[in-house]
Amino acid sequence: MAGIKDATGDLNRAKYILAHRPDGFAVYSGDDPTAMELCLLGGDGDISVTANVAPRLMASMIESALAGKVEEAEAANNQLRGLHSELFIEPNPIPSKWVLSEMGIMRSDCRLPLVPLTDSGRTAVREACGMAGINL
Repeated sequence: MAGIKDATGDLNRAKYILAHRPDGFAVYSGDDPTAMELCLLGGDGDISVTANVAPRLMASMIESALAGKVEEAEAANNQLRGLHSELFIEPNPIPSKWVLSEMGIMRSDCRLPLVPLTDSGRTAVREACGMAGINL
């Protein structure tokens, strides 16, 4: 094994893994809401859902955290906070696919078992996108 993706969101668990990992063993976050903190603790990066719709801002946050630039990482994370949660307002990847279709990157249709994002989901995700500087 070369590493692990920790998607639990449990930073105490992440601290334990980081403290006990062998040399060369990578630890990646798989939980966007806690990815910045995991990287600041010594993690190696993030396997992200949010990065699908906000790649530059997410990369900036992770790069800042890995470099120990806490204020820069926090500023980016604050912009992304709404997306981190609203992209899971309905089953993943429905909200992300909807955003990407609104951006013109992909078609808007879904295949079963996925269904289209609800109207209330669209409203919430659109608002979170606006907070992250994504105009739909």
